[in-house]
Amino acid sequence: MKAKISILLSFILLLFCGCNDFLDRPPLTELNDENFWTSESNLKLFAAGFYDHFFIGYSTAWLTTANLHSGFQRNDNYVYNGTQSNFERSVPNDRGNNLTDLQWIEAFGGLNWNFVWVRKANVMIDRLKDQMSNVLTTDAMNHWMGVARFFRALEYSQLVSTFGDVPFYDREIGSAELDELYKQRTPRNDVMDAIYNDFVFALENVRGDLGSKNEANTYIVAGFVSRWALFEGSWQKYHENNSVRAQKFFELAVRAAEVVMSSGRFAFSTDFRSLFGSQSLSGVAEVIMSRRYDDSQSVTHSQASLCNMVESQSYAPNLSLIKSFICNDGSDWQTSENADNKNFSMANLIRTRDSRFEASFYKQATYKGIPSCLYIAKFINREGHNWVDAGLAGPPSQYLSTFNTSDAPVLRYAEVVLNWVEAKAELGNVTQSDIDRSINAIRSRPLAAAATAAGVQRTAPLELSNLPNSPDRGDVPQLLWEIRRERRMEFVGEFSRLHDLRRWKKLEYMDGEQNPDIMRGTWVKLSEIRDLPSNWTTVQKDLMGVVSMDGTKTVFDGTNPNIEGFYYRVNVVNRLPFLDVFNVNPYLAPIGRNQRQDYKNKGYDLAQTKGWPDEF
Repeated sequence: MKAKISILLSFILLLFCGCNDFLDRPPLTELNDENFWTSESNLKLFAAGFYDHFFIGYSTAWLTTANLHSGFQRNDNYVYNGTQSNFERSVPNDRGNNLTDLQWIEAFGGLNWNFVWVRKANVMIDRLKDQMSNVLTTDAMNHWMGVARFFRALEYSQLVSTFGDVPFYDREIGSAELDELYKQRTPRNDVMDAIYNDFVFALENVRGDLGSKNEANTYIVAGFVSRWALFEGSWQKYHENNSVRAQKFFELAVRAAEVVMSSGRFAFSTDFRSLFGSQSLSGVAEVIMSRRYDDSQSVTHSQASLCNMVESQSYAPNLSLIKSFICNDGSDWQTSENADNKNFSMANLIRTRDSRFEASFYKQATYKGIPSCLYIAKFINREGHNWVDAGLAGPPSQYLSTFNTSDAPVLRYAEVVLNWVEAKAELGNVTQSDIDRSINAIRSRPLAAAATAAGVQRTAPLELSNLPNSPDRGDVPQLLWEIRRERRMEFVGEFSRLHDLRRWKKLEYMDGEQNPDIMRGTWVKLSEIRDLPSNWTTVQKDLMGVVSMDGTKTVFDGTNPNIEGFYYRVNVVNRLPFLDVFNVNPYLAPIGRNQRQDYKNKGYDLAQTKGWPDEF
């Protein structure tokens, strides 16, 4: 049965999305088009074609969209073993399929100057109106129209976040409508107002209880609306200085999040690590949307394989991320009066930091995390590392290659409540009760027995009357800094960090000159690092070293294996400067010369992205 569904889905995608022209507009054969829009089950099948595109965790094998972790290391949380990934610095020839690493990652799987998914959503909207009014009940019509408009709004949210102004289409465009096909960009605010209306319609009309965590319902819609409304509110505040529009979208983020929070369906009742390594998330109250994987159906992924302590990682968590974890007494490590909070050995970090530290990383400094000696463990269950402790040759096959079968938490309640409290903080109306419903509720998650045995404790509640005052926060108010810190701890390795830095206008955090900790690792004694090659004292001579607390570097020269400090590698190099460079806008992607030339060849003009040179 699943094979038949897969074949039919492939046919539908080919039918509606099979061309590479500007709007990817293949003609619909009248026979198939008329016969398809005849039932609600067909609508459900058509809608399923959007899921791999939009939702991280929904693809298979090695595909980045299958992995909550793979592909989301290009930010200030990770260090690369070499020169750090660069932002784009010149206009490309083509923007059809070649976004740079950092833009590709931000675009959730390869968003380009391509409106195929806009067209697909508009086809669904138009067919609902034109061919299904006598097929569906009013409730069903409103539901599926809400789903279709939700998909259109999601695609435009991603397009706008990547390119700024983009042409807006609210219907299927015919191949002869050249003035529409090649129209100029629509101003960002106009597009976002249309997105706002689509999101509100979806919130008010998509059904609330479908009995499934992998099919769009009110709560899934509301969760994603809270994400994108928060993005736009932040963009309007920090990039456009438009307080009126910022308020509009912050209020939408609050409204959407409250749909989820007021339902009483979701809670923090599972330990953190189990959210990412479980074989079934169907009964987990924190998970709003998930993807089921099943080896018997050949539906598997590879995210646990990136955490299995077999694969060495060229990207690894850095010292900046380590230092961002709050101490479990609620203090910032720099201002804490507890001497233990300034001890950065792995064993002490596990005992003194927020419980998510122990759940996110392997318990020892290991050479498997090549550039930092810190190894991500968040996306594999605890049994997946038993083989390491037992001294066995390797893990079971379910933790290798593309044979992983753990469910993917596509959307979590933690994101929704953090979107909510941040939007409320931006609006200036956060109370202690709001903090208790969000940050403190997250901190109150159950602890795994293995974590408790390792000395992990719950983190003390955040108190508005006694906020930590981190010297690293710069111009960020204390409350917002703590909310942002909470997001950083919660979403390690997930989609959020680059997305957040862009909306906050804080890409300078990714500059190693201003923030050298992003290119360093955890505290080590070199000789005690796990998994060092047997000939390391020879082959690693002059290639690695340590940095003391005061910033003094000591390189390993072959005779000093017991030096201690924050690990670093000599070949780790900062990315090129990207801020305040003329005709380089790191926050938005430029359009390719080929795309603009295509317009010109048809007698039209396509403006270049704001902040990039207007040249062919």
